[in-house]
Amino acid sequence: MSRQLLSLMVLAVVLFVIAAIILNRQLRRDAILEARVRDVQKTVGIDAVIAPTDPSQSGVMGVIARVGEAVTRGGLLSAGTLDDLRARLSSAGFRSHNALAAFVGAKLLALAGIPPLCWLAAPAGWPFSMRIAAVSVGGLVAMLLPDYVVRSLHKRHLKGVELGLPDALDMLVICSEAGLGLEPGIERVGREIGHAHPAVAEELLNVAREMRVNADRRAALMNMGARTGLPSLRRLGVTLVQTLQYGTPLSQALRTLSAEMRQEALTRFEARAGRLPALLTVPMIVFILPCVFLIVGGPAIVQVMRVMLQ
Repeated sequence: MSRQLLSLMVLAVVLFVIAAIILNRQLRRDAILEARVRDVQKTVGIDAVIAPTDPSQSGVMGVIARVGEAVTRGGLLSAGTLDDLRARLSSAGFRSHNALAAFVGAKLLALAGIPPLCWLAAPAGWPFSMRIAAVSVGGLVAMLLPDYVVRSLHKRHLKGVELGLPDALDMLVICSEAGLGLEPGIERVGREIGHAHPAVAEELLNVAREMRVNADRRAALMNMGARTGLPSLRRLGVTLVQTLQYGTPLSQALRTLSAEMRQEALTRFEARAGRLPALLTVPMIVFILPCVFLIVGGPAIVQVMRVMLQ
């Protein structure tokens, strides 16, 4: 029975992972499409572009998004919970207008569908207590796995931003020294660095769009760090605001900030390297020392056994 329950749990986890991957690709595709449409609208004109079809009105994603919208508009979740979910999805890279509804709908449908599926998939010979345990495990997986997937994507997004931000600052220094202003420079860097660091490109393009539509450019720059919560982006926003407010040289400030970020990354790498001796102690004791004892004491043990057998 334990093997069957374990196989059922593995099957449920695999199904949730597949659903999460499909949802991730769909939401990111919608966000990219909306960003392209907004860019074309700004370049060509709003009247020259036909509004895209709302992805929440068709297909499987439409059903999931409509369920999520019914839950969010029905007042079942508090405003603070919705704001927290929206911030988590935005910091993870899901900035489509229906990302929150799709996440809530997917989680609700999974919670409503996985436990009955576990009950039906249980073998006929299982007792009632084992069926209840399988249903409980399925419900627990349905509740926790979507949050775990979003949290993992959030960490990966933030890691990508931290990794590529010094390179983006170096490119922004080049743009500023070439004569580009702050807003055109941020947009140009966001477009050019997209192949190497897509997470940084996404954040910079969002800042450029917000600066384009917001009269207060300082608020747009401060929102850059508030969206993700990264200290490096907060420092970048504060530095850019100070250059706009006090007229300090932009290239010099960005060059100093880039050098500080690279030094901090090097310090983190050195700290990780300093932990290696302590982390390697247990593997060395478990795997290396028995081999050393076997090599050193093996011949003596064989000689003693040979004498005893004689």
